[in-house]
Amino acid sequence: MSTTLKAQRKASQRDSTRINLRVRRQTKAVLVEAARLQQVKLTEFMIKASEIAAEMALADRTRFVLPPEKWRQFNAALDAEPQEIASLRKLFKEPSVFRSR
Repeated sequence: MSTTLKAQRKASQRDSTRINLRVRRQTKAVLVEAARLQQVKLTEFMIKASEIAAEMALADRTRFVLPPEKWRQFNAALDAEPQEIASLRKLFKEPSVFRSR
């Protein structure tokens, strides 16, 4: 193993943390089979699947809580007159790339 690869592996280990899970045998069997079908290690499969689920959960948030001052700033920005952005106006005058010519 090259010195560079060893250094990268050590750096990666310093940036990682361990999560221990207890799952039913049937659940593990499904995860192992899915990882095998995607030709990845079980850990890699579980991390990717968990990241996708977490991103979806965070994206689905419909309620946001702000401190009073931040809430006033947010509302002021919403209530402010729209600003003219010349480059954006120019862009919208061009034909859409999604329309066939």
